[in-house]
Amino acid sequence: MITIQGQGVSSGVAAGPLSFYQRAGNLIRRYEVEDREAEFERFKDARARAIEQLGVLAEKAREEAGDEAAMLFETHRMMCVDPDYEEAIEGFIKESGLNAEAAVTDAGAVQAEAFAAMDDDVFKARAADVKDISGRIAGILMGVVQGGIDSDVPVILAADELSPSEAVQLDRSRILGFVTSGGSGSGHTAILARIMGIPAIIGVGDRLKPEYEGREVIVDGGTGSVVVDADAETRERLMKKRAELIRRQELLSQLKGQPNVSRDGREIRICCNIGRPEDVRAVLENDGGGIGLFRSEYLYLNSDDYPSEDSQFKAYRQVLSDMNGKEVVIRTLDIGADKQIEYFRLPKEENPALGSRALRICLNRPEIFRTQLRALYRASAYGRLSIMFPMVTSVWEVKEARKMCEQVRKELDAEGIPYSDEVDVGIMIETPAAAVISDRLARIVDFFSIGTNDLTRYTLACDGQNNDLGRFFNTHHPAVLRLIKLVAENAHKAGIRCSICGELGADLELTETFLSLGVDELSVSPRSVLPLRQKVRETEVAAVQEKIMAELMGDEVSL
Repeated sequence: MITIQGQGVSSGVAAGPLSFYQRAGNLIRRYEVEDREAEFERFKDARARAIEQLGVLAEKAREEAGDEAAMLFETHRMMCVDPDYEEAIEGFIKESGLNAEAAVTDAGAVQAEAFAAMDDDVFKARAADVKDISGRIAGILMGVVQGGIDSDVPVILAADELSPSEAVQLDRSRILGFVTSGGSGSGHTAILARIMGIPAIIGVGDRLKPEYEGREVIVDGGTGSVVVDADAETRERLMKKRAELIRRQELLSQLKGQPNVSRDGREIRICCNIGRPEDVRAVLENDGGGIGLFRSEYLYLNSDDYPSEDSQFKAYRQVLSDMNGKEVVIRTLDIGADKQIEYFRLPKEENPALGSRALRICLNRPEIFRTQLRALYRASAYGRLSIMFPMVTSVWEVKEARKMCEQVRKELDAEGIPYSDEVDVGIMIETPAAAVISDRLARIVDFFSIGTNDLTRYTLACDGQNNDLGRFFNTHHPAVLRLIKLVAENAHKAGIRCSICGELGADLELTETFLSLGVDELSVSPRSVLPLRQKVRETEVAAVQEKIMAELMGDEVSL
C-alpha cells in the first residue's frame, strides 16, 4: 500500500483504476523509417480512422445543436483529404524518411503557419483546424485515445493540470475523481470537480508515478489522501466513509425546497456556478435558486473557431429555458491569463494575468463582443437573463460596454428580433481597483458579483496556483474580507444587490461572516447548495455579528 498526500479541493471518496491523461503532442517520437511506402500507407490508414471519427462527431453535433455545429467536423473531414496537405506529408515520409506521426505533425505546423500569415480572417482561422486534424491523426498513429482517457471503464484521472480546453472536452461519464501534480483550489480541474460533485486532489507533485497506471486507487477529497493498492483495513475504512458521505447527502436532500433563512430571519440567495448548458441538470437536482455565474468562455474553449451568433444563442436559450424563469447570470467572454485560445491569436505577454484579458479583449475587439451580446439579448426572450462584465477596473470601461449593449438593442429593434426589456447588467468585482471605486461603479450597474479567486490573487499579489506559495495565499486574509465589506456597503447604499460568485462562497467557515456583512447572494458549485443552506439555517447572525465585525475591523494584532 502506498499513501500520497496532496491538497483536497473537492470533497468525497472514490475508488477505481488510475489513468494518466494522455496528450499526443507530448508523445511524438522521431525516427527514420526503412519502408517509406509502407509508412505512407500507415498514415493513410490513420487518416481513414480520423475521417470516421469526425463523421461520428458530426452526427452527434447535428443531433445536439443542429447543422451549423456539425459543419466544423465536416470541414475537418474535407481538410483531411486536401491534396496539398497529403502531398506535404508524403514528402516528409518518402523524401526525408520521417515516421508518419512526426511527418503529420511537421506538415500540419507548416500549413498552419502559412494560414496564420494570410490577410483573410477566414483563412487565418484554418490554422487551428489544420493543427486539430494533425493532432487527431498523430494521436491515432500513436494509439492515443481522443479525449485523453484510455479506458473503457470510469477512472481516477491523473494529470499535471488540465488546461481549460482539455477540461471542457472530457467525457465526464468516465471520471470518478481527479488527482493532479500541480494546480490550485481555484484552478479549472478543481472547479470542474466541484460542478461534477466528485473528489479532487491537487499538489501531489511527482509522487504519483507513471508505473501506477491501471492500479487501484482510492482518493479522499476531504483529507487530500491518495491510496494506491489499499490494504483491506484501509479500504474498508474509506468505503465506510464514502457510504457515510452518501448518507449525509441524502439527509441534506430533505432541505430541498426550504428557504435560505438564518435563525433570526436573515435571508440570502444561494445560486450555482456552471460552465456548460448540460450543467443545468446539477443545478436543478441540488435545488439551486438560479445561476449566479455561467462561464460563457467555455463555449469558446470547446470550439476550434469563434462560435457564431446562432450557436451561442442556442446555448444561452437552452440554459434560460431549462431554468424555467429563475435568474441566469451569464458572464461575457473571460479569456486571457490562464485561459488561452489559439484561434484568438493573443500576443505573448510576460504577465498575462495583468494583460489582455476578459472585458479588455471585448472592448479592443468589438466585433467579437457584439456577436456575443446579440446572442445574449436574443436569448433573453426565453427566460430571466442578467449580463455580467468581468475584469472591470474603471468606470469608463463599464460605460463603453453598456453603450455596446444599447447599440445591439437598437440593431435588434431595427431587425424586428424580440428580446427582453428587463435584462439586468452587472459587473464582477475582482480587482482592488474596482472594490475601491465600487461607490462610483454602483451608480451605473444593476448588481455586483465579487469574484473572490482573482480578488484574492490581486489583493495579495500572490498566485494561488503556485504550490510554493500555498501559505501566503490566504483566502481569509482581512484585506480581502474588508474589501468585500466595502463593496457590499457601497452596493446597498446605491440600492443594488451584491453577490459572491467565487469558490470562497462555499467556504462554510465564512458563511457567518458573509451573512454579517450583508451579502445578498452566494453562487457556488451545485453540490455546495444544500450544505450551505444547512449552515445558513443553523446560524443566528445577531449573536455572531458584533464579534465578527470586531475581529475584521479591530486594531489589535496578537503575536
